[in-house]
Amino acid sequence: REARPGALADRPALSLLTHGRTVRQGAWTGFAMGLPFFVFLLKWLHVVGWDATVGLSILQALYFIPLGAGLVLISRLPVPWLRPLWAACLWIAEEFVRDRVPFGGFTWGRLAFANTGSPYTPLAALGGAPLVSFAVALTGTLLAAAALALYGMRGGAPRPRAALAAGGSVAVAAAVTVAGLAVPIPTAADDAVDIAIVQGNVQKPGMDFLGRPMKILNNHVNATIDLAKDVKAGRIKKPDLVIWPENASDLDPFQYREAYARIDEAVKAINVPVLVGALVDHPTKQGYVLNQGIVWDPRTGPGASYTKQHPVPFGEYVPFRDQLSKFITRLQRVPRDFYPGHHSGVLRVGPARLGDVICFEVAYDEIVRDTVNAGARMIVVQTNNATYGRTGQPEQQLAMYRLRAIEHGRAVVSAATSGISAVVAPDGTIEQQTKEFTQDVLTARIPLRDGTTVADRVGAIPEWVLAMVGVLSCAAALVIGRRGRMDEKGQ
Repeated sequence: REARPGALADRPALSLLTHGRTVRQGAWTGFAMGLPFFVFLLKWLHVVGWDATVGLSILQALYFIPLGAGLVLISRLPVPWLRPLWAACLWIAEEFVRDRVPFGGFTWGRLAFANTGSPYTPLAALGGAPLVSFAVALTGTLLAAAALALYGMRGGAPRPRAALAAGGSVAVAAAVTVAGLAVPIPTAADDAVDIAIVQGNVQKPGMDFLGRPMKILNNHVNATIDLAKDVKAGRIKKPDLVIWPENASDLDPFQYREAYARIDEAVKAINVPVLVGALVDHPTKQGYVLNQGIVWDPRTGPGASYTKQHPVPFGEYVPFRDQLSKFITRLQRVPRDFYPGHHSGVLRVGPARLGDVICFEVAYDEIVRDTVNAGARMIVVQTNNATYGRTGQPEQQLAMYRLRAIEHGRAVVSAATSGISAVVAPDGTIEQQTKEFTQDVLTARIPLRDGTTVADRVGAIPEWVLAMVGVLSCAAALVIGRRGRMDEKGQ
């Protein structure tokens, strides 16, 4: 899971451990902290193999090497009371790079995602996930500064200045912690829509969740037909639209007539538009597949679609396939590469204009933000976590939904093949959620909103500014250190 207690405790710990060290010692300290953190955070990858868990954890921990070295550098800067600010900005610089490099980055382990139900969370409505991360990091570095000030007072005469510094750091840390409570979270609905979320379930968890062909599709078709029977009998109010998860159709409905017919049967039974998740062969590039959400109308059939923009490297496509496949035979389990889409997922499904985000795309700021700014009135996450069921990964992703809801002032609806499907209100409250590996249907009335948050309007500007402050603080420390050495040689 997202290791919530450590997410805040590690921040002052690393600041304390790097204090008074050499740059090289700080770099190794950063790596030594990052490696076990990511191993525990990403242990759900053991389903693929423990080598995958350790390998990705090592890669992610490498980003903590310049972070640890940078914390040492800025500790030598003048104006001590500003050092916690510079240190917090360094954390954002680390997340900035790790979220983008390589292959589009990997966002797991961000401070913001470990604080989706805390007093910091409302800050997302002002500056997105980066501002939440910054507030968490600043609290930790301030507490570290207070601890260092108190440690300097041990065994000696009272030092009013040190005591004042410690008290001031604690007071500012407390103010940062509660600042989010003063941020208004927009939740007033401009309209509403009744939806149904179908979780059809899979044959078994793990790497071979697909089972026999048509199994997953039939599960979703049958659950939808049962929903239609409940509607006809008056037990459930008829929804305005139905949402199926990612990979709900395990066969390309445009290539397999039986798959097309079964989807059409379910859609006509419920007699409202259905957002269908399916893998579709690329129409022009042979050997490539598209991960799509398709709007399926009961009268006109399949229509508009959204293609996943950020396929998972080594999961949905293999970089350097020809070279790596010679040494890593496991990559043969990804026989075809997913081709990325090039536009946001705003789709009209019945009366609702929703923003489709597929699976772990929800972890990337710009994908969700672009979808909302393009006109989405609610956010839908079509996901398939069957491979990582009962490992804690679905809960980590659920935490991200809560942050995105507050960040964009939108209800977030998750449809998962095997769970966790959920309904999250615009204020981040989880109103409904399913159990894993069960067939279930959720029905809810979802608020639709047109207004945007400050975070939507400012975009990535806060992240860029904070990251640049962190980088420039290190540059200033290097310049000042070089000048000091030159002065010593001159003397």
